[in-house]
Amino acid sequence: MTARPARTAEQAGRQVEEILDRLAATGDRAVCGAAEELVRALMDFYGAGLARVLALAGQTGPQALERLLGDELVAGMLVLHGLHPEPVEARIDRALLRLPVELVGFDAGSGLLRVRSTAEGGCGCPSTDAAARTSVEDALACFAAEVTAVELEPAAKGAPVLLQIAPRPSTVNAS
Repeated sequence: MTARPARTAEQAGRQVEEILDRLAATGDRAVCGAAEELVRALMDFYGAGLARVLALAGQTGPQALERLLGDELVAGMLVLHGLHPEPVEARIDRALLRLPVELVGFDAGSGLLRVRSTAEGGCGCPSTDAAARTSVEDALACFAAEVTAVELEPAAKGAPVLLQIAPRPSTVNAS
């Protein structure tokens, strides 16, 4: 038996959507309805199992729960089922923890997340900005599906250096 490659929650979700789209393209409403019913039944089944995992992990101690919440795949499943116990802001912080960005703001109404690059020497090039935005979006996919758009602000420039201008010390001519 060959081991299956590991998938992220995002990859699995995309595959489910692609399969449902292929079924919808056949035009067979009965098959589409049955497939959607199957997905709902599986979601209910896995959601109940995940709720039990959370309850048991909470009983074994905060470290066990923290490990579960920090795992991308488990966190993605918890978010998908509406079971993740952390508020969206905490999940956004968790997702951005290892990225060279800082949170500027999140608008829950629109789903817009604004972040600022903290990378030293960033060039502000469109390709670099696009790669940074993709990294942020990928990190958020499992932890905070509520984020629907990411706006990347350029790295903050250091505070301007103030130059002190003072007269030269007077030289005393002792003649």
